[in-house]
Amino acid sequence: LTLNLGMRGLGARRALALGSTLGLAAGFAATRAGNRTGRLGLRMGATVADVLRAPQWPETWPFKEADFQRGDETPDNLFYAPERLVYHIDEGAVAAVTKHYAETIKPDSEVLDICSSWVSHLPPAEELPLKRVVGLGMNKDELSKNPRLDSYVVRDLNVEPKLPFGDAEFDVVTCVVSVDYLNKPLEIFREIQRVLKPGGRAIMSISNRCFPTKAIRIWLQTNDLEHVFIVGSYFHYAGGFNKPESIDRSPNPGYSDPLFVIQATKEGDAGGEL
Repeated sequence: LTLNLGMRGLGARRALALGSTLGLAAGFAATRAGNRTGRLGLRMGATVADVLRAPQWPETWPFKEADFQRGDETPDNLFYAPERLVYHIDEGAVAAVTKHYAETIKPDSEVLDICSSWVSHLPPAEELPLKRVVGLGMNKDELSKNPRLDSYVVRDLNVEPKLPFGDAEFDVVTCVVSVDYLNKPLEIFREIQRVLKPGGRAIMSISNRCFPTKAIRIWLQTNDLEHVFIVGSYFHYAGGFNKPESIDRSPNPGYSDPLFVIQATKEGDAGGEL
């Protein structure tokens, strides 16, 4: 297997200075006035876990339509048509995703993997038996080669931000290093909330690599901690989720790709531990 380097370190190179507090990047905050300006309110040395510990959410959805524009607005199905049987993060970060799933997802769960491809990063079936795993992605050939999927759906969520499933179908929804490509995240996170069972968990994994022409504008203008805040805000403004949390799963900071998890559970009684 080859490793697709994509664009790495954009957040680090374009990070804002950390002072007594850390504000959102200029592309996010400069045009927001008064109390609608989001601030992370973090002190020097803050960690990934600190970002969503006591966030200061703006009263209303703080993003503009321009925040979700991409450098390449040609149809995504053309960009994703070539089969890419590669990892988009390094092996250490891949292993970190799998380890998180092993520690978080319960056996016999029903799992939906959105923005899926030839690999879902789930532990092998003998280590984590699951009742059902469904993939939703852009490339049929890649999805058909994913050994963990019981079924799959080909769909461009940027064109049709609806999940073709019933209410409360899944225990877990996963998304690995792809949330930065979603140009209608509020609609999609509302859909994630809808298809989750009460108490079900959505797990978003992010790193600092991307296809820069297809990543949303605000992602390219913000740093790693701000990315965590942005994804946490999707959960918050979608509604119906308990408070999101952020976890640093980076396997070897400074020597391997970073790996951050932002996750939240759907409000309601799970009827058992998830």
